[in-house]
Amino acid sequence: MDEILLVEDDHMLGRALTAALAQEGWRVVHCEDAPAARAVLVDHAFVAVLLDLGLPQGSGLDVLAAMRARYDPTPVLVITARDQLSDRVRGLDAGADDYIVKPFQRDEMLARLRAVLRRSRGAVTPMLHWRDVEIDPAARVVTRGGERVALSANELRILLALFEARGRVLGREQLQARLYGSDGSVGSNTVAVYIHQLRRKLGDGVVLTEHGMGYRAGDEA
Repeated sequence: MDEILLVEDDHMLGRALTAALAQEGWRVVHCEDAPAARAVLVDHAFVAVLLDLGLPQGSGLDVLAAMRARYDPTPVLVITARDQLSDRVRGLDAGADDYIVKPFQRDEMLARLRAVLRRSRGAVTPMLHWRDVEIDPAARVVTRGGERVALSANELRILLALFEARGRVLGREQLQARLYGSDGSVGSNTVAVYIHQLRRKLGDGVVLTEHGMGYRAGDEA
């Protein structure tokens, strides 16, 4: 079942939106402040995010900026009580796909959500290949020899970064930025752990180490 992240600090509204989304067949993860939203986005892959701008301990714009800084393309529908044009422009410029102003009707919210999902799924995203390994970036699916390989959200982000940078070496700091944006508080061996997991699941040759420099995708030959 597809998961949607709802970031909304109003408890009653959060419960109502969760119920409305569940009725449409989505599983909902609900966060009520900015740090919780940023944390769950690191380790989970969602089909969409409904994001309130006015949050405790930060703002929705901070959450959105962190997503886009690590190249997370998940469509974002901003939910805001701010009806000033400048606020809406800031949200769109920060990487939001659409916005809806409180108070709003349930049906309008669902229609806008379906629209951003259609647009994101309709975007042409090329398949990425290495020998018998194939990545579908739009569907977030990895296969090897035609068999699906289960990867965590962070393992997939690293694999995508390496495949997209074909022919180039990416350093540990570059890969950490892909995972966590500008947050420098993560452990220095985090990337190495994910690389180890990728090799275990995909076999040798897919991810190569350039000692003292970083990592790159395997050669075509």
